[in-house]
Amino acid sequence: MGSRTALVEDLMERFPHVPREAVFKEDLLRGGVAFDDSALSDNEGGDVKPKSYFIFSFDHGTLPELGEAALRRPPEEIILTGGPYDLRRTVVSVRVNPSSPYRVASDEHGMLGLYLDGKRISDVGVPPMPEYYRHTLANGKSVMEVAPTIQWGYLIYLTVFRVCQYFGAKEECQYCDINHNWRQHKAAGRPYTGVKDVEEVLEALEIIDRYDTAKVSTAYTLTGGAITSKVAGRDEADFYGHYAKAIEERFPGRWIGKVVAQALPRDDVQRFKDYGVQIYHPNYEVWDRRLFELYCPGKERYVGRDEWHKRILDSAEIFGARNVIPNFVAGVEMAEPFGFTTVDEAIESTTEGLRFFMSHGITPRFTTWCPEVTTPLGKANPQGAPLEYHIRLLEAYRSTMEDFGLSSPPGYGPPGPGNAVFSVSSFMDSLPANEEAQAV
Repeated sequence: MGSRTALVEDLMERFPHVPREAVFKEDLLRGGVAFDDSALSDNEGGDVKPKSYFIFSFDHGTLPELGEAALRRPPEEIILTGGPYDLRRTVVSVRVNPSSPYRVASDEHGMLGLYLDGKRISDVGVPPMPEYYRHTLANGKSVMEVAPTIQWGYLIYLTVFRVCQYFGAKEECQYCDINHNWRQHKAAGRPYTGVKDVEEVLEALEIIDRYDTAKVSTAYTLTGGAITSKVAGRDEADFYGHYAKAIEERFPGRWIGKVVAQALPRDDVQRFKDYGVQIYHPNYEVWDRRLFELYCPGKERYVGRDEWHKRILDSAEIFGARNVIPNFVAGVEMAEPFGFTTVDEAIESTTEGLRFFMSHGITPRFTTWCPEVTTPLGKANPQGAPLEYHIRLLEAYRSTMEDFGLSSPPGYGPPGPGNAVFSVSSFMDSLPANEEAQAV
């Protein structure tokens, strides 16, 4: 199979129940995309919404290695439509890789397209600059820095703590570049606020609410690095929770409130609920016990895999199982040197985890692993996991949901190919489209 096109077409033929759009989307997420200079944004001064680097780099290179794309940011996301595969509207998070076989470029008429092996395979749409990005806070900070939006404007992503207290080789998750991403932005002289002031967050949300007249923004996520001691005098539940409390008091019912945090003890989880959080994401990262211990050494040391899973189940008693949505990083199961060596083994393990949680009514979701070059697993696995793994995972995910009679989780927008806006994996693109819009 000599070309990337041949590989993609073979997988579409072998797995016809997986939407063709998801096959391309997963390949772009796992391997990245290159951009011609003509396809880059003019940062915050242009007409295209630029990439905000909202928590991780999600790039296959450091900023100095990205060339012009480090000076003129690429779009936050792209939309694929049409082309020879007649793709339905597909929203894809941008992960820059200058050596990718995929390239976004303009044709002779100035129309953007996605090219694979030199052939145009789809039209490309880019997100327009939202009106709220054109306004600054009173102190001059940009809305994009304080409260960027992703998923085509659906989700406000509030990374209120830009670093992680799991620090160094013996504690950091081996696929995560949150701490490096902080360092590279500071080194480049970019604004990248470490701990966001709650009043600044509220001011940014006021601007979004004022100018998002169509109410495209529907949810917010509070997140950041793990807190093992305290930040600003607060433990993890109180630190992230006090933002939710302030938001819900200022904007009652305006957005679906979500928090990504560690799997915390029951009393801490209850605090999240009391503060007004509606959806809890206690991410379990990878299912296999050995890989969790190796790849998440800080989480294993401070909490432990079994206790992590117990806390996830306990949290369902507080939030309701449907509103507990733990993430895993799809693909690290196959990362060398410790991961599974066959797709069959990796899918079997991951499906075991899906069945464990779904049998309790909890629906995990996943982010497609991007092998960022400053992480141990990224350095050892620059190609990421095989595309076949990602396609078979989509098949296994939907099949397991059907086995347990579950539907797509709330807070992610509409499911189905052509409808989904969740941009960092294709799980929503691969679910049935005949469900009503999500509600908590």
